[in-house]
Amino acid sequence: MMASMLPTKEKVKLIEKFKVHEKDTGSTEVQIAILSEEIRRLALHLKTHPKDNHSRRGLLGMVAKRKKLLDYLKVANAKRHAVLAKKLGLKR
Repeated sequence: MMASMLPTKEKVKLIEKFKVHEKDTGSTEVQIAILSEEIRRLALHLKTHPKDNHSRRGLLGMVAKRKKLLDYLKVANAKRHAVLAKKLGLKR
């Protein structure tokens, strides 16, 4: 997962933008936002390195994890799910 490791400063920015309460660092929304950014970066990496199958496998795992988190959020709080999907520009 080296190709997609987010720099700490960017991770902090994402946490600030998507946190649900003051001391929030790991809510579903924050996890989805961080995964989305890592997925975006890894997809760019794979465009320039199409044969990097190890990173591709990591990407598929991240996409699956994000989908599970999105499904959970949709069941737990559909309103927050809709807001987050719109903020991140997801199709769902």
